[in-house]
Amino acid sequence: MEIVRKKRRPMSDINVVPYIDVMLVLLIVFMVTAPLLTQGLRVDLPQASSEPLELDEEAESLVIELTADNQYFISLGVTSQDEQQPVELALIGEQVARIVEVNPGIQIFVEGDSQASYGPFISLMEALREAGITSPNLVTKPLE
Repeated sequence: MEIVRKKRRPMSDINVVPYIDVMLVLLIVFMVTAPLLTQGLRVDLPQASSEPLELDEEAESLVIELTADNQYFISLGVTSQDEQQPVELALIGEQVARIVEVNPGIQIFVEGDSQASYGPFISLMEALREAGITSPNLVTKPLE
């Protein structure tokens, strides 16, 4: 009794199961990391009819935030909301001056909540002026 062997033909179909596995792993990774990429606090910016700022995408940015309950926060680069601690007004000028001394090309943005008091905002601007920042970029949202 002879064993009949069939010749193997090359498969012309692509096995996509490994690609689906990789795609699902990537989907899970992006779903987990996306919420961690948000920067700063949630402040309700005031509306203004001003032109958008010309930003240098390559330069670092320093964001100083004034919340509705008149607390100050400093964010350099990407910082998660859990890591941020309120900063005393007396320390803001000193910290900003040190950051600008190390990186003179840094872009400085001020985000103030629309419900924040005017006095703390002026105090913040005075502290920045004393630190050598003459014209920080004030962040607003466009009129609806």
